[in-house]
Amino acid sequence: MTYYFNKTVNAGFEETIDRVTGELNKEGFGILSDIDVKAALKKKLDVDFRKYRILGACNPPFAYKALQAEDKIGTMLPCNVIVQELDDGRVEVAAIDPVASMQAVANDDLGGIAGQVQKMLKRVIDNL
Repeated sequence: MTYYFNKTVNAGFEETIDRVTGELNKEGFGILSDIDVKAALKKKLDVDFRKYRILGACNPPFAYKALQAEDKIGTMLPCNVIVQELDDGRVEVAAIDPVASMQAVANDDLGGIAGQVQKMLKRVIDNL
């Protein structure tokens, strides 16, 4: 089982960020964190890197359910979605597969929650 699902789009990087954010919002996700990897690597290591952002997406009702089921699950939250510019100029979007990541946790109550979140994140990727 792969740990993510992805899609490559023919759109600009910033446009894709906006589209991803909009699709996440439609599914009830907000962005808790937005890490600009390119800028961070330039600042910390003085290296050039492709455009690469990590969006920490959170759906509060599902996060709450997961935290009630497993108090350490915060180590796996939020659900990360990446947007990166490929060498050919296209842009790839990839999201964590919560079902795959929850397999590492021995808690059956998380399976249903992860399955619902997986469907939502897949719709986000499919709708891009």
